[in-house]
Amino acid sequence: MEVVSQPLCTILFATRKHSLLISKEIPNPSKHFPFLSFRSTALSSSSRVSPPSLPFAAPENQLSVGEGENTDASEWALQDFYSLRRDVEIMLQRVEEIRESSGLKLLEQELANLEEQAADSSFWDDRAKAQKILSTLADVKEKIKLLNDFKTQVEDAETIVMLTEEMESIDRGLFGEATNLIKELNKSLDRYELTQLLSGPYDKEGAVISITAGAGGTDAQVNSYLYSDAIVMNLFLTFLVQALTSVQKLSPPEQDWADMLLRMYMRWSEKQRYKTRVIEKSPGEEAGIKSATVEVEGRYAYGYLSGEKGTHRIVRQSPFNAKGLRQTSFSGIEVMPLLPDESMDVEIPEEDLDISFSRAGGKGGQNVNKVETAVRITHIPTGVTVRCTEERSQLANKIKALSRLKAKLLVIAEEQRASEIKQIRGDAVKAEWGQQIRNYVFHPYKLVKDVRTGHETTDVISVMDGELDPFIKSYLKYKFNMSLSTNGVN
Repeated sequence: MEVVSQPLCTILFATRKHSLLISKEIPNPSKHFPFLSFRSTALSSSSRVSPPSLPFAAPENQLSVGEGENTDASEWALQDFYSLRRDVEIMLQRVEEIRESSGLKLLEQELANLEEQAADSSFWDDRAKAQKILSTLADVKEKIKLLNDFKTQVEDAETIVMLTEEMESIDRGLFGEATNLIKELNKSLDRYELTQLLSGPYDKEGAVISITAGAGGTDAQVNSYLYSDAIVMNLFLTFLVQALTSVQKLSPPEQDWADMLLRMYMRWSEKQRYKTRVIEKSPGEEAGIKSATVEVEGRYAYGYLSGEKGTHRIVRQSPFNAKGLRQTSFSGIEVMPLLPDESMDVEIPEEDLDISFSRAGGKGGQNVNKVETAVRITHIPTGVTVRCTEERSQLANKIKALSRLKAKLLVIAEEQRASEIKQIRGDAVKAEWGQQIRNYVFHPYKLVKDVRTGHETTDVISVMDGELDPFIKSYLKYKFNMSLSTNGVN
C-alpha cells in the first residue's frame, strides 16, 4: 500500500521535474490510474498544478461520453446532444400546435357520430349516401391516427433525451435513434401541413401523368430552335410562322427532354413511396420518347401533381447538335385524377365523341401489331383528346380511354366551375409557346424557376432527380392564396 500511495501523492502535487520522476518510477501510470491518462500530458507541458479528473465530478446536468474518447470528441458529442434536446423541445411545441389547430377533439366527436350512423340498420338503404359516409369515416380515422402518431413519436424522442440525462452519459445508439425520429417526424409534419392545403374534390386520388414531346403536347409538333442574343427575334417570328402554318416532325432534343421529364416524375414518385406504372410509351425515332402515360397510385398523388400541368421548357447545349449551340425544347404535361369508374357519374352524348382506331405497335404479340387495338377519343365540343394503347383488345382500350376522358373533363369543369360538361370551354387545355409554367436552364447558367410562383433553385441535378417538393409546396401555397383572394378573404 505504501508503494502505491507515494506515486499517487507525487502525481497529485507534481511539478515538471517530479512528473519526469514519476514516469521513471511507474512505466505506464495510466495503466494503474486510468483517470489520469490525459492529465499526465498536461503536466509534462506546463508547470501549473491541475487537479485530477474524477468520474462525474462535473456539474449536475453536465454529461460525459464513454471512456477512451478525447476531449474534442466529447465536446462535439455534448453539443450534438444539446442540439437534439432543443430540437425535441421545438418539435413538442409544434406537434401540440398542429393537434390543436386540427381540432382533434372535434374530429373524435365526428368519428363517434359517423360510426353511429354506420351502425344504423337502415344505413345501406341509400347506397350512394352510405359510400360517402364510409369514405368520410375512413378519412377522419386516418387523420386522428396521424395526429396520435405524431405525439407518440415526439414523446419517444423526449424519453430518450430524459433517459440520457439520467444516465449522465451519451449512448450512441439511443442518440442516433432519437435523431432519426426527429428527422422523420419533421418530414411527416411538413407533409401533413401540405395536405391541409389540398381541398379539391379529387386531390386525395391517384394521378395519371401524360407527357408529350413538342410545344405543349398538342397535335402541332414543332421543331425546337437554336438562338443567340443577336437573332432571337427573327427566330421567334420564324418559329411562330411554322407553328401556325405547318405540322413538322419532332426533333431528337424534344423527344429526349420528354424522356428526362418522365424519369423526373418516376423518381419523385419513388421518393413518395407511390406505386407507378408506365401504361403507354412511344419511343422516339432517334432518341427519347414521343409520348408517355404513367399511372401514380397513392393518397394525394393528384393533389401534389396537379400543379405540374402545363408546358415545361429546357435551355441547354443539346447533345444532338454538332456545333454545341444553345438550344430550347418544350414538352407538355397533362395531369388527371385516377378515378374509379363508379365515382364518375358523367354522361357524354355519343354525337360529341370522335372515336378512331389504329395499331398500337411495339411489343405485345401478333394481336397488338396486326389488329387496330389502339383507341383515340376526341371530345368534339372542347377538343379534349385521349389515347389508350396498353390493353390487348380494342374494347378494353375504348373503355379505359372513355374513363380517362371523363376524368379529364371533370377536372376541367372543376377548374372552370362549370356545373355541366357542356359548359366547358375548349381553350383551357391549350399549351403553346410562351405559356410555360417552369423553365429548366442548363446553359449558360444553371437555374430552375417556376414562372407562376417565382420559386427557383440552382440545383438543377437534384430537381431532375425528383426533388420537386419545394416547387409543389410553393405552388400549393400560391394556389391557396389565390383562392383566398378570389373569395375576398384577406
